[in-house]
Amino acid sequence: MGTLFHPSAPVTDSETDRRALVALGLVPGVGSARVRALVSALGSATAVMAARPAQLAAVDGVGRQTAEAIARWDDDPAVDRLLERAERAGARPVALADADYPALLRRIYDPPPLLWVRGRLAPEDDDGVAVVGTRKASDYGRRVAEEVAAGLAGHGLTVVSGLAYGIDIAAHAAALDAGGRTVAVLGSGVDRIYPARHVGLVRRLLESDRGAVVSELPPGTEPEAGHFPRRNRIVAGMTLGTVIAESRERGGALLTAALALEEGREVFAAPAPLFSETTGTNRLIQRGYAALLTSADEIAEVLAPLRRHPQATGAANAAEAPLPADLTAVERRLLDALGTDPRPFDAVVDAAGVDASTGLVYLLQLEFRGLVRQLAGKQFYRS
Repeated sequence: MGTLFHPSAPVTDSETDRRALVALGLVPGVGSARVRALVSALGSATAVMAARPAQLAAVDGVGRQTAEAIARWDDDPAVDRLLERAERAGARPVALADADYPALLRRIYDPPPLLWVRGRLAPEDDDGVAVVGTRKASDYGRRVAEEVAAGLAGHGLTVVSGLAYGIDIAAHAAALDAGGRTVAVLGSGVDRIYPARHVGLVRRLLESDRGAVVSELPPGTEPEAGHFPRRNRIVAGMTLGTVIAESRERGGALLTAALALEEGREVFAAPAPLFSETTGTNRLIQRGYAALLTSADEIAEVLAPLRRHPQATGAANAAEAPLPADLTAVERRLLDALGTDPRPFDAVVDAAGVDASTGLVYLLQLEFRGLVRQLAGKQFYRS
């Protein structure tokens, strides 16, 4: 047992516990789910590293073999080397309990217990939108990514993507060009920029202090195919919504869309030309998995009620705006039951005193007129 994690050590502080999390990540066979289960059961990562095998094995999902591997682990120098490597790269570990851990990512089913971060995660990054798509982007796809990313940046929304060829890099660059913030999520260590030719954009991002590079993988980790699906859950998980700018019938972008939907996040997809090879977005729209992407302005409007750091706009006064003169009595009652915060459909129709079928018909008419917006989970608000 390493001296740092000995049971007789002083009461844990955040730095010591963060170091213990780094150590847990170095123990073979301990994945993110087991780390969270162990920390939840024993109170801290430091307590986990100081626990006896029987205590560890008693935690659900942690077998005897894993428990013994944790108890036997005694390699403080490996932690030192990893932290020194991170420091040389300008990176730091951010734990799940830390204040600057992405708030939305903390809420997903499988949040990383520890993120490695280069650059600065700002509070406004909680208002992020993922812009992703195929690596083999067409001119059309790149234009969609660039215009959407620039438009989102203009609304104060952080653009999040995976730094890959094609759509991802176009989105990152456009956000920076527009003076906005962007976060790159890697399937490698934060000191192993992949693809290597995107080092220049990463340097620009960091030197401008307008974003961050993050990964759950320790510094020094090389990119491998199996890392990227895991990376996609972070891209989707730390954002309010995901935009699929262009995609083939199969690919990582569609996985990111599925992960966003599983977490109840909004998904938008740009329509593709009928006879192109990139009709994956059309399938998402056709099956009702994604809203039809028309503009960054519309995305910003849909996401406005969900933002943690809204811009100063007139959106807050939407409920007080004059109503059109030609509204029916039912439409007026429905609008009176709505505000700028999303409300579940059942609560809206109950407050308006109308039956569900009538309420749905009139709400859809109001949505068509641009007076109402609908979010995932049949929630409505005044536009």
